[in-house]
Amino acid sequence: MEPLSLHFLHEEAGARFIDVRGREVVAGYGNGEDGYRAAVEAVALHDASYREILRITGEDRASFLHGMVTQEVNNLPVGAATYAALVNVKGAMVADARILKREADLLMDVEPGHGAKVREFLEKYLISEDAELHDATGEYGILRLLGPRTAGVLGEGFAPLAHQATRAMTLAGQEVLLVGNTSVEPHGVDVWVPRAGLEAAWRALSQAGAELGLKPLGFEGLELLRVEAGVPRYGQDMVDTTIPMEANLTGAISYNKGCYIGQEVIARATFRGHMNRKLTGLLLGELDAAPGTELRRGEKKVGWLTSVVRSPAQGQRVALGYVHRDSLEPGTELTLAGGPDTVKVAPLPFKA
Repeated sequence: MEPLSLHFLHEEAGARFIDVRGREVVAGYGNGEDGYRAAVEAVALHDASYREILRITGEDRASFLHGMVTQEVNNLPVGAATYAALVNVKGAMVADARILKREADLLMDVEPGHGAKVREFLEKYLISEDAELHDATGEYGILRLLGPRTAGVLGEGFAPLAHQATRAMTLAGQEVLLVGNTSVEPHGVDVWVPRAGLEAAWRALSQAGAELGLKPLGFEGLELLRVEAGVPRYGQDMVDTTIPMEANLTGAISYNKGCYIGQEVIARATFRGHMNRKLTGLLLGELDAAPGTELRRGEKKVGWLTSVVRSPAQGQRVALGYVHRDSLEPGTELTLAGGPDTVKVAPLPFKA
């Protein structure tokens, strides 16, 4: 397990640690509720430096990556970020990634444990292009702010960042890059920090947020927010058989960018106008079901669960899961495999 750079700081704060695909992650602090509540009502700080980062250099870096992902890269402005999927020739996902276009290179950050997989996939198609792939996980770390008081932590008069918008600033005497990340919380900002400066950045953000109610947020609290927001996570809700539209990733797909690996399959599925199954929400009440549990309607298997949490906002257990299109109507009752217990289909995101 690759330890967090800030392990000692989290340990001092009473952190519990878990392994996520070979990377150390803070599961939570104390009972975990303080961080979640802070993210909802004030501001929370999450150490996301477990995410893996690839750097692409060379004259053909943009055109090469443009042909490898579902999203626009060639016309992405320098300094901008975007979210994309990587799919194989059958249209099934290899991974998802955030892409950041800089003056001299491209950065891609991916879920922990998937950096080598993404690099191998890209190198398979890197033949004559002037592009080179580098592991940049050791160069940068990401600290994530969430909550309605996020702007106050980043300075008086700080203008909120739209999703994927970027802004440079100086933090603890070093240049960092802010990237709007509002997918799971509408005020979210990711702070990209040179890895050598992570400790100084964490301390500076913690100090700036102390009077605003800032609390550290662990992975389990972030998962609560993610599931409540209906956002799928690769490796949990998306795997190597998932078609992006099944996971509601239409926003990660450019439909006028031209050819890329898997584009024909994605185009055919889009033209057809529907997928046989889609990711949806499910209300479980107090049922304690595990990811992978089969969903049935009558005698027919119609889907399965992927993420299950006890939602403070809903006051019950809720889940993400894939359900056949004939059973997607909100309120539809489905039976959990192996028993008479039923759950209800709910639209995403879950409403408070």
